[in-house]
Amino acid sequence: MKLYLPYSNSLTEYKRFLTREVKCGDIGIGGNNPIRLQSMTTTDTMDTKATVAQSIRMIEAGCELVRITAPSINEAKNLEVIKKELVAAGYHTPLVADIHFTPNAAEFAARVIEKVRVNPGNYADKKKFEEIEYTDSAYEQELERIRQRFTPLVNICKEYGTAMRIGTNHGSLSDRILSRYGDTPLGMVESAFEFLRICEDLNYHNIVISMKASNTQVMVQAYRLLVQKMIETNSNYPLHLGVTEAGDGEDGRIKSAVGIGTLLEDGLGDTVRVSLTEDPEFEIPVAKALVDRYSFDKLSHHKAIEPLQTEGGKVKLSYNPYDYQRRESNAVLNIGGHNVPRIIADFSERESISPATFFPAGYNYSVPMDKWNINDIACDYVYVGNNHVDFEIPGTLGIIYNSEAWKDLEKPLRQYPLFCGEEFFKSEKTHPELNFVAITKEVLTPEFISKIKNSTNIVLIADSFNPHAMPELRRVFISLAEQGISLPIIIKRNYKDLSEQDFQLGSSAEIGALLLDGLGDGLWIKQQNCTSPQVANSTAFGILQATRTRISKTEYISCPSCGRTLFDLQETTQKIRERTDHLKGIKIGIMGCIVNGPGEMADADYGYVGVGVGKISLYKGKEVVKKNVPSDNAVNELIDLIKEHGNWVEKS
Repeated sequence: MKLYLPYSNSLTEYKRFLTREVKCGDIGIGGNNPIRLQSMTTTDTMDTKATVAQSIRMIEAGCELVRITAPSINEAKNLEVIKKELVAAGYHTPLVADIHFTPNAAEFAARVIEKVRVNPGNYADKKKFEEIEYTDSAYEQELERIRQRFTPLVNICKEYGTAMRIGTNHGSLSDRILSRYGDTPLGMVESAFEFLRICEDLNYHNIVISMKASNTQVMVQAYRLLVQKMIETNSNYPLHLGVTEAGDGEDGRIKSAVGIGTLLEDGLGDTVRVSLTEDPEFEIPVAKALVDRYSFDKLSHHKAIEPLQTEGGKVKLSYNPYDYQRRESNAVLNIGGHNVPRIIADFSERESISPATFFPAGYNYSVPMDKWNINDIACDYVYVGNNHVDFEIPGTLGIIYNSEAWKDLEKPLRQYPLFCGEEFFKSEKTHPELNFVAITKEVLTPEFISKIKNSTNIVLIADSFNPHAMPELRRVFISLAEQGISLPIIIKRNYKDLSEQDFQLGSSAEIGALLLDGLGDGLWIKQQNCTSPQVANSTAFGILQATRTRISKTEYISCPSCGRTLFDLQETTQKIRERTDHLKGIKIGIMGCIVNGPGEMADADYGYVGVGVGKISLYKGKEVVKKNVPSDNAVNELIDLIKEHGNWVEKS
């Protein structure tokens, strides 16, 4: 157990971190305002009619701030036209100009619309990916250069009452920041504070801050460090939450919920954008469903949880909330230790079990060939309750029974019992190698702890019946660590009567938050009347993929498109996915323009980046290896590049 500076009002009770109110037109962000929802247009900003029409669709879907790209002064000037068209149509939603390399565009936009977003890695720097050893004097000269470049915008925002978002992106840190801090969450925070200090020196505080990344571990750590830094400096600017390049479909929703939900769980966040490679009006219902989980009526029945120990203003934790390290545990068979987190599927509600029952969990039995086919997201264990499995199961699978049903088995090969707490110690028959023991916070008495302390054949199943379960489960992990318990622990969550979207977002937020803190040796998601067993299984694997704790499929780091995009992102992403979705563990960045190019995709293995109309550049990591490839042949060239570097396998 170590002491850490806090980043949240409470880790055992939902308490929103109180920020200052920032006015964006008539909308208040932070303070006691609700968490605001926003999105970004994907149209060409110079196409007024299309941008206005898309903005209206977004607003009618519930979007409270509409962000529009302004890559040059011409687009910035057209924002004024777009705003007038929207007002004439009866829409007064605040507009946000998205700025990267063009201070003159930002300075014009700040005079005509309600908010400007600047990326501190791009606003005053041209990224060259150079490592430069700065002396303190040279570093100060760089900061003075930034001050001179940035001050005019700050003064304009003060004069016109315009809000600003200082939006750091993991993949577009300046060479100066990278040289001193590395490609780290701390570097992201310092990048924002370089610009924030200038604002504060000029007595300008109408600021929102974001720390976005496509890697959820990096994103969460950066926001936490940002809040810690604000607490240290007596500041409390509102937080805009988002995962960059989350992708589309199920993957994009799970990844967004993992990153954004983890922070919302701890009371952080004042405005949210879910970045999907889909039309922006489809982002808003997802963001709303995610944010609604943290409304007062949903959390008002939250049961009290024992507070964490503190000392000298620091909180005592068994893990480092600012640096991912998986909790150390002993291995029991293939669970815990250095094994990947395991997935338990729940078929206990079935009336009977047959080979076909296992299909949704990744196992397909071929009758003609009399063999099992196993896909990449096949679960590791199946809980069948009191049912019986009277046929040969795949060699990679284990079956879990209720303890009484297990005792009656004649051939218990790869079949294991589940006990409820103290029941394990009262049983006359246990498995010599692996026993699952379900626990809740109430079970963890000193007597129970002393009994399990030296066990070597137990895997604990941590369960909670608290409506807001994540803090309680986190407290269970910490309580066990306080007692020196290093047994493997499976996270179990129970969901009932939810829509498929609410099930997916809720489980991703709750379980993802624990996994991002290194807690958990596996997942067991029990769902009743929520979705199909197949979706439940893919959601479990998706959560592990999104937290980078178990990679089971290709990952697509795909930007959500905007007016800068130089090709159809949705169509192109689908084409690339169709050709590469069998490349387990490979990360492919698909970026619409150079702004969201080699930097934004940060840790992708390969990159596909628009550099001109009909022209693509291909990357290996952050290095461009093929320039100006015609888009008609660019997907084939990408495949060739993957083959050239030895990462290609043929589809089976």
